[in-house]
Formats: sequence, C-alpha cells, structure tokens
Amino acid sequence: MQKVALVTGGGSGVGRASALALHSAGFAVAVAGRRQTMLDETVAMGSGGGEPMVSMTCDVGQPESVHALFAAVSERFGRLDVLFNNAGVSAPGVAMEDLTFEQWSAVVAANLTGPFLCAQHAMRMMKAQSPRGGRIINNGSISAHVPRPNSAPYTATKHAITGLTKSIALDGRPFDIACGQIDIGNAATEMTQRMTTGMPQANGTTMVEARMDAQHVADAVVYIAGLPLSANVLTITVMATQMPFVGRG
Repeated sequence: MQKVALVTGGGSGVGRASALALHSAGFAVAVAGRRQTMLDETVAMGSGGGEPMVSMTCDVGQPESVHALFAAVSERFGRLDVLFNNAGVSAPGVAMEDLTFEQWSAVVAANLTGPFLCAQHAMRMMKAQSPRGGRIINNGSISAHVPRPNSAPYTATKHAITGLTKSIALDGRPFDIACGQIDIGNAATEMTQRMTTGMPQANGTTMVEARMDAQHVADAVVYIAGLPLSANVLTITVMATQMPFVGRG
C-alpha cells in the first residue's frame, strides 16, 4: 500500500530536506508552502523517485487555506500516513516591548495555529481512512526548552507546541494516531545563516555558533515516520554538538 506524507514549509531548509528524504524512503509526498517557485524546486529535486511528489501552496495560518490543502491531499492520494508540521517563522530580534501586535500575531499564526489546524485535518483523515491511523510530527525547536534573547514570540509558540504534541498523542491514542516532536538545534539553513557571523548570548556577548547539516534532521524524520504505529518517539532533539545549548548562560 502506498504511504503518503505531507510536509509543510517544504520549499526550503529542513522541510525540503525532509520531503526529499521521505520521498527517497518510498513515501508519496505532498510538499506544502507559500512560495510556489520554491515548492516546484523541491519537487524537481525529487523527480527521480518511484512514488509521486507534488507541490501544494498553503498558508498554514489561514483556516481556508489549510482546508483546501487537505482537500487536495485527499483527492490526490486518498489517505495520509505522516504529517510533518514544519512550517514556521520568527519575529525580529528586538526587545519584547518593542514588538508590534502584528509581529506577534504572525508568529503565533504560523508556528502554533498552523500546526493545530493541520493536525485537526490530519486527525480527521487518519480516523476515517482504512487502514486507520497515522503519525504527526511537530517541529518544536530547542526553543521549546530554552529561549534566546529577544525571542518571546518564537519561544512562546515552540513551548506551546510541546503541549500540543502531548495533547495530540493522548487524543489520538484510541485511533492509532501517534504524535511526536523533533526539537532542532542549529540546522544549516537560510534561517540560521546569521549564526556564522555571531548570535547574541544570554550573558550579553555575541558568539559564532556551530551548525549541522539539515540532512541529519531529515534522517530523524524518516526514522520516526518509518516506525510501526505501535511505537512512537514522543520527543527527540537533534542538534549541532558544539552549539551552546547545554550549560549555564
């Protein structure tokens, strides 16, 4: 039976690497995001695989857009086995009192409301399909554990993702729906390019931080996605070994 995966934020970075890795592992993959050109590039990179790989535009923070996305997945594939809730954004690194309501709301919409809406639709599909069940993987980030300076919107939403992950895992349990969270630390993507020139630290200094290949994250996503539904990885942290995460600030 064909296994189907949906990856949000699949036009670049971790999302692109994960979509390609899932496709290489034998999944049919729907790659979703806001930028059609970037999505098409991802699909072109995976065009050599045996299973289909398609692009679908979506703004995960908009209910109508998410509804259309899952309708398209259902029409194209008829089922959904894995959802990787990867799409996310950050706000400017300024003092919390200087952030605008619009900046706060944009991060909440993409990082928290989006995964919630996508999980809702995924659970409906997974409950109704035969064979029943599926797996949801949420991108939590190490910001689900500790903040960076001046990162209140991003940190708050990633802490909230941990609660969402546990709620989905609990509520999905009777229906063979597994849910886990992957907390990523300094994957080498466009979003983390600034780490090569220096990042503000908790003690007020600025320091260049180590990064790792995003493929290591993708490999972890494939591992989790390939588990039988009788097993789950509730949380996993994949991080650059030399990054300043473990220790006192």
